[in-house]
Amino acid sequence: MRKKNWKRMMAVLMSACMLFLTACGNSAPATTSDDAGDDAAPAQTEETAEAPAANDDSDRVVEMLQEGVPRHETLIVDLLNGRQSNVDVWSPYLPSAVNGTAGRGGLLHAQLWEIDTVSGEQFGDLAENLPELVGENTYQFRIRENLKWSDGETLDAHDVAFTFNMLMDEESIPFGAVVREIAVSVEAIDDLTVEIVTHKPEPKLSQRFGVMISGNALIVVPKHIWENEDPATFADPDPVTSGPYRLKDRDPQGYWFLYEKREDWENTTVGQIVGEPGPPYILFKTFGAEERRVMAAANNEIDILMDITPESWDILREQNPESRAWHAEFPYANMSDPCQRGITFNCADELFGNVNVRWALTLATDIVSVSQATFNGMLRVSPVHVPPTDALQEVYHKPMVSWLTDFELEDGYKPFNPNTAAEIVETLKANGIEGLPTSDEEIVDLFGVGWWKFDTEQATKMLEAEGFTLNGDKWMTPSGEPFEITILAPADFEIQSMRLAFAVADSWNRFGVEAHVQQGDSATFWNNESTGNFDAGSYWPSCGIIPDVANNIDGAWNARHLMPIGEQANGNRARWSSEGNDKASEILDHLMTLPADDPQIVPGVTEVLEIFVAEMPFIQMVGTSKFVPVMTHYWEGFQTADNAFEGPWWWWAQFKFYTPHIQPTGN
Repeated sequence: MRKKNWKRMMAVLMSACMLFLTACGNSAPATTSDDAGDDAAPAQTEETAEAPAANDDSDRVVEMLQEGVPRHETLIVDLLNGRQSNVDVWSPYLPSAVNGTAGRGGLLHAQLWEIDTVSGEQFGDLAENLPELVGENTYQFRIRENLKWSDGETLDAHDVAFTFNMLMDEESIPFGAVVREIAVSVEAIDDLTVEIVTHKPEPKLSQRFGVMISGNALIVVPKHIWENEDPATFADPDPVTSGPYRLKDRDPQGYWFLYEKREDWENTTVGQIVGEPGPPYILFKTFGAEERRVMAAANNEIDILMDITPESWDILREQNPESRAWHAEFPYANMSDPCQRGITFNCADELFGNVNVRWALTLATDIVSVSQATFNGMLRVSPVHVPPTDALQEVYHKPMVSWLTDFELEDGYKPFNPNTAAEIVETLKANGIEGLPTSDEEIVDLFGVGWWKFDTEQATKMLEAEGFTLNGDKWMTPSGEPFEITILAPADFEIQSMRLAFAVADSWNRFGVEAHVQQGDSATFWNNESTGNFDAGSYWPSCGIIPDVANNIDGAWNARHLMPIGEQANGNRARWSSEGNDKASEILDHLMTLPADDPQIVPGVTEVLEIFVAEMPFIQMVGTSKFVPVMTHYWEGFQTADNAFEGPWWWWAQFKFYTPHIQPTGN
């Protein structure tokens, strides 16, 4: 199943490097900041020690990690966004806080409501039940009994009401605007009952304040701590939290964070819903660049890897037979991540505010080449603005094929190509990939229903109609300036989006548009999007798990979120303003008043998707394929395609619910 072309050269070189390093032992040589970059892990020396195993009468010795805990009792998780800069900021309401993907969101906090990403069903986390309508615009829900904060104090309805009211009163916290938009008042009726009075009917209340994908911005905080602090400035350096783990230690430089299972884990939602977490300790740690991360995994120094490339997976599975991707065979990756990747335009810009320019760039994109360059073709294409998960393909993508086939641009041109998936398969065959689907149905199921034509002739016609001209083989804007686009991309995180940016830039450069990729760290990348400081960006504002994706689209795109350039935007970060968006927002406003199972939901969302296709504020390209392998030497019970109790979303709020499944192997 290995590709036999020149693109394998990089993988071969990496493999040779790894073989050399592993031959020298299990520790990477010391690295200085001069040769590894600012985000590389600090210089490491062999600091493990051997000590007798506690309560063990055998001759076994225990390897102690440099973080001071036994290796066989510690689940080591790759730190998705790399080194963190503010290691003493743990308030979920300060933008400078340690990233939620560093374990804060997945281990320390319980949410009001969580979601089973396999079934698509929401369930109570802190809350015992979903909100119930008890009067006009009045909802109640109960908090689980016998919950405690990590300092032993009782967690109850008073903490929940306090948090809501704190957010409503504190205008400096961005999420407070959402709470004020929804709630008139929130109070604790008794120790376990919360009552919310809303401005209007809110049948999606659990979606607004609970997890629908990876988390929710509403994090309940302990009243007995926070009532004595200013929430606008309180850093919460030693957080008292609700999750099954507590923060035990941290690296002052931000390279690792160590969490310890609470002794009273039964007083947490995980303990009550699933059971006792398996690992006594969980260490989130960054090992530096991808080749170092893969080398560490090959040596079983990492148990869960975050987001590597297909080439790295080829190397890892050869080096470590105890490694496992989601699928045991091709395509290896999980292809049902509930967000899809593509290029967002800054529609407030004069050039990119033109729908015909956006469509011309879409048709100048060679999606088959983009798929190959991004993730070796192991991607599912998507022509509509909901992710092509297995479930949502059946609800939206496949039923919309007839409409997509008939769809015309304003000049009558029909841009849809239903054969894209078959073209991807032929390319993969030519590259030596085996085990590919053969029937039309299987091909569509794996690689998508189709995408847009790669038609530079039509793209040329559309740009010329808008006053663009060719100077040799380079496009000039209507004002006579070179047509240049800077595409923002992640730097060494969210690998798929990073590589997609370069692949798209290559297509556009071949078309004659000067496209450049500008990479940024996590803070810069997201801040530029929220403030509108970009031309285009390799983002993923199109997400969803359940058929009722109205809440996801509403939060990301509704016209009411529109903000001027330079100001932070909670949603509609593309600054998409048009009659089409006004119409889509009107539909979304109506859908938000309906329960998730209302028969109007799917037709209404479909109408919104048609508007998105027509105006293309975001070129939806491919679903997210996740190479997030696990190493099974020290721990077992991980979810895989063969044990799919959940998806491999290790960096999400749901992570805490996986921990009871993860058990020691005895190694």
